[in-house]
Amino acid sequence: MQTESALGGAGGSSARSPSGLRRLSIAMLNTERIGEGFTGLPEKITPGRALAAFKAAAPALGYGPRVIHAVDWLFSFTQPQDWTAGGKPIVWPSAELQQQALSLGVTQVKAINRQLVEIGLVTMKDSPNGKRYGKRDPQGRIVEAYGFDLSPMAARLEEFQAVAARAREERERLRHLRRRATIARKGLDQVLETAAELGLADPTWGKLGAEGRALAQALKLVESLDEMELGVCSLERRQREARERLESPTSMLVDNPLEAVDSDPKGSENRPHQYNYKSNLNLQENTVIASRKNSSDGEAGATTLKPEAVATQRKTQERSAAKPPRIDSGPVLRLTTDELVRLAPRLKPYLATRCPTWPDIIEAADWLRNDLGVSQPLWGDACLVMGREQAAIALAIVSAKPAEHFTSTPGGYFSGMVARANAGTLNLSRTIWGIRSRQQGNPAGKERVRRMN
Repeated sequence: MQTESALGGAGGSSARSPSGLRRLSIAMLNTERIGEGFTGLPEKITPGRALAAFKAAAPALGYGPRVIHAVDWLFSFTQPQDWTAGGKPIVWPSAELQQQALSLGVTQVKAINRQLVEIGLVTMKDSPNGKRYGKRDPQGRIVEAYGFDLSPMAARLEEFQAVAARAREERERLRHLRRRATIARKGLDQVLETAAELGLADPTWGKLGAEGRALAQALKLVESLDEMELGVCSLERRQREARERLESPTSMLVDNPLEAVDSDPKGSENRPHQYNYKSNLNLQENTVIASRKNSSDGEAGATTLKPEAVATQRKTQERSAAKPPRIDSGPVLRLTTDELVRLAPRLKPYLATRCPTWPDIIEAADWLRNDLGVSQPLWGDACLVMGREQAAIALAIVSAKPAEHFTSTPGGYFSGMVARANAGTLNLSRTIWGIRSRQQGNPAGKERVRRMN
């Protein structure tokens, strides 16, 4: 004698046999829970506005055109009273009608319906016989219905509105960045045309133009907000670079080009530009030196160059000229490139690699100096006086200090450090040790630094 299971199969074997019922997933169960809390749309929110919020948020949520079309089509079967308290937005179009409306085959329709459920947009209310049907009373309210329940759409309305608002903000920022890119490109072209009219034949002008055109072309295809912001800032830096070169008196000395400071030994495609200026190491006359009151660390301070300081300066220059540039990431002043990026995170956006070498750090520092207000001549002086690696470290130290640390500007503070290096009194190792201690929360280190300063 055979016994019937709860699902109607022969004793014990029905659990493994196909039942013809829809397979459940965790995502489907979650969608059902979302729909169970339906109490109607908020006041003054029509079904049309709810659908518009979904459509605005869909691209940002990763929903493709096929999903948007399917939801839009299902919405067309609802009536306003279905979205009020006590109602239920259930629609029951036939499978054949859905295939025709969406221009899909049977298998494709089944796949899209399952996708709508799993991504939390609709839930399925199945009838005992597996058919979709429903009926309304004379007032148009649903009495009985089996098919697509759109209640999760109402429950997620606030989410759709928030995502749509963020998407609008991002689109507006993207449009603003594209306008900035256009302004920077036209400004760069204007400077280059002026330079050509003046007969300035320095190769740097050609490089600036080529890089500017390449950036402008690449930005046309960028959709990511972060990538666009980085690209626009890079284009604007080139515009400023070209304008500064045009305004500099040394730009007119094309018949006697001066030695450039090579701040990028690797020769990267997007490296900082070569600086053709005559470095004047008499910082007392040509550099604004920050007051000693600029900080408690004491790197900055007014310095008067005495004869013995001038001799020290010459020795420092000779050592810097004789010492070859580092091309690895090993320690400089017992500081590796990775640790420097951790101590001075403002370098990170300007690095093209996660494992930077010292040439990469020097290149990033050259871009960062614009943000800190450090001029080209001052940066060149720092590279000659300290050496390029230590100049980059000094600039990174300045970038790691909070704004309230400076009584004038970060650029003035950095010029004071260059002056002290020129006089032989700058101790970068001590300052690095102090920053390590502060970031690690070492009270003893903080007290020692305070006493030493």
